[in-house]
Amino acid sequence: MASAALTAGASSEPAPLTGVKLIAAAFALALANFVVVLDMTIANVSVPHIAGGLAVSPTQGTWVITSYAVADAIAVPLTGWLAMRFGTVRWFLYSILGFGLFSFLCGISQTLDSLIVFRILQGLSGGPLMPLSQILLLRIFPKEKAGIGLAIWAMTTTTAPILGPILGGTISDNWSWPWIFFINLPVVAICAFGVGSLLGKFETKREKARIDVVGLVLLVLSVGAFQLMLDTGREHDWFESSWIVMLAVISAVSFAAFVIWELTDANPVVDLRVFRFRGFTFATVAISLGFGAFFSQVVLTPLWLQQVAGYTATETGYIVAWIGVFAVLLSPVAAGLIGKIDIRISICAGILWMAFISVLRASWNADVDYWTLALPHLLQGMGMPFFFVGLTALALSSVPQKDQTSAAGLMSFLRTLSGAMGTAVATTAWDMESRVARSELVSGMNDTGGTMDMLQRAGMTLEQARAAIERLVEVQASTLGVLHLFLASGVVFVLAGIAVWCAPLPKHVSMGSSH
Repeated sequence: MASAALTAGASSEPAPLTGVKLIAAAFALALANFVVVLDMTIANVSVPHIAGGLAVSPTQGTWVITSYAVADAIAVPLTGWLAMRFGTVRWFLYSILGFGLFSFLCGISQTLDSLIVFRILQGLSGGPLMPLSQILLLRIFPKEKAGIGLAIWAMTTTTAPILGPILGGTISDNWSWPWIFFINLPVVAICAFGVGSLLGKFETKREKARIDVVGLVLLVLSVGAFQLMLDTGREHDWFESSWIVMLAVISAVSFAAFVIWELTDANPVVDLRVFRFRGFTFATVAISLGFGAFFSQVVLTPLWLQQVAGYTATETGYIVAWIGVFAVLLSPVAAGLIGKIDIRISICAGILWMAFISVLRASWNADVDYWTLALPHLLQGMGMPFFFVGLTALALSSVPQKDQTSAAGLMSFLRTLSGAMGTAVATTAWDMESRVARSELVSGMNDTGGTMDMLQRAGMTLEQARAAIERLVEVQASTLGVLHLFLASGVVFVLAGIAVWCAPLPKHVSMGSSH
């Protein structure tokens, strides 16, 4: 994973930066982390614009989100090897420049296929930037001020998802969707210049380290085939299609081979052996379930607001962004509770609070006002820090110090992957639930002919009256479908809360040495 290679050369550690150089370097590193995390959410509210611009369905448009997330997750395990092979600073520069190049190519894409290819390459380039920016921030700050470096990194990680929907909505409505990718370019230029000119002395020694090629190929094959199956299953009628069956078989066989290989290889690309620690296993199960449920809501809500409730992308961004207010304000509180109370209590409280908010969302209808929509987002942020920060602390405290780097990388990989898979499952389930609700609504309609006559007397043509009724049914069916999924997310959150109590309380709970 993002291994000890990241700290290669620690024995001859250069002097930390001070003054203006320290501020400038920290800004460049934090900005790089910010833009990578930002791109996970900036496209969420822009999906209808992207789908319309490329003449595809909004469901297909969500591939723009899932392809990036999957590629980002796959790149994380490679970070340690890449840093050792090419040098930490050098690979950071390669990654940020690649991220900029593929952002530009995403913006000029004319078809969905080309956009997804460049989005995958953008994710592969951006994946290593999160762990690399974190480790370099720790190296440029004096040891006694390392906490400031981590605070800067954590703040950018938390605030980027808040600004993503606002920026995405404003840009899509006032300019055009390609600009959600083009705005990365000046940011990339600043980061590359800052890191290239200020961090040269922090370069690590290059070594010809071996990489687990077999494990990597099996990982890409199993994850890629499974995600492709989830993304394309609906339009191919699932297992009625030989294409979907083939993807399922490839995914299952390659995953089984991947697990066997990684458990027996001396230098695995993903160290699955950390799952021998029960606390880490159940903490990871909880964060994977919780993040999958959370991210599916983050993607579905903007789609429903724009397609069904009639909100613009900008208005949607300003609704969704409320989720970050308490998430930022309460992060220090969540961190401060670590080690003072049974961490499982605060984690479980945070998860169950998010489950409660999911039920609150299920009271929405197609005619809700702004604050009815914004309030659950605002309140949901209260549970997020206790969920994310607490589970990270529980997971890393459950493994020995020597395994914490591997554990952190594996948890990051699974969290990001579960977000992508949760999105794919949720968008497919929404379509299915909407169809079921539509058939039930149509069969239960009374006096359709009378309503048609009334609409025609009001000045509509026969076709307009029929279209009005059809639209009404579609709106109600889509709304019922999304509300059912909010309730399902609530159930998944509860399961995550139960998983927390299957993890034993570690003797000493902290954020781990790798943090």
